[in-house]
Amino acid sequence: MKTPSSSHSSSPATSQAIALETRDSDAGRLMSPSAARNRTPIAGMLAGILPENAQVLEIGSGTGEHAVAACLQRPDICWQPSDPDARSRSSQAAWASEADGRISAPLALDLRDPDWFAAAGAADALVCINVIHISPWIVTEHLAAGAAALLEAGGPVYLYGPYREGEATAPSNLEFDRSLKSRNPDWGVRALSDVVAVFDQAGFDLESRAGMPANNLSLVFRKREAS
Repeated sequence: MKTPSSSHSSSPATSQAIALETRDSDAGRLMSPSAARNRTPIAGMLAGILPENAQVLEIGSGTGEHAVAACLQRPDICWQPSDPDARSRSSQAAWASEADGRISAPLALDLRDPDWFAAAGAADALVCINVIHISPWIVTEHLAAGAAALLEAGGPVYLYGPYREGEATAPSNLEFDRSLKSRNPDWGVRALSDVVAVFDQAGFDLESRAGMPANNLSLVFRKREAS
């Protein structure tokens, strides 16, 4: 487990919630229709990826449902949720009671800040689900750089979401890309090759790529040994 040495703190979180769906709420717990569909397969993927007794940092935790699903699959891990949005953090805190104290109080991390990782604490693994396509490209660059600062060699980064893969790109993802860009020109379904290149530059190898529901991908990166 590697603890960042920088003394900088992250910038104040002022972002608004970014949800491309209607979410119900019960006792402060937001419920995501997309998380209801994909949390079980994602938790299954994570169960085979995360190190034993891992301290997991999730970036952009949204409602907090993925944290619960992963902790129920792996009772040995502890989970640190985060989100720049206050209502999302409140939902994460409400869901945390389902995991027997293994989900920490959420952090207000905003990856538009290049020094975001200084306020993240220690981590053995990073998880980022459905964030890259609804954030500026610089967030992906800061994610890779921050992961390199936080993780020891061999530490995994798990990404989930839609990606463009040239002629192999699913038509639904091309349409989704157009829809995202009409909402915000800084958003968009990212080219897989661009994401791999950013993580390679930060010192990570793409270990695996797995197809998931609704034309999404699970990507696992591993931090290389220092040369």
